[in-house]
Amino acid sequence: MARKKATLDFEQSLSDLQTLVERLENGELSLEDSLTAFEQGIRLTRECQGALAQAEQKVQLLLERDGELAEEPFDAEQAQ
Repeated sequence: MARKKATLDFEQSLSDLQTLVERLENGELSLEDSLTAFEQGIRLTRECQGALAQAEQKVQLLLERDGELAEEPFDAEQAQ
């Protein structure tokens, strides 16, 4: 269930980011609203990058197991 939630969180963050980019590209926002949207976009970008980095590290853990695909939980704090 945690994997499904993480995927949904990533998908939602990506969708939100795409919506923000479209709003910024339209040029209809005030300067203040544009700055707020930009800040929100930076936060969403970091969240997406973090989720992708964790997925990549999990794949690496799976591939490094002598050909055996045994999944193990990835502790992002321990890897850093």
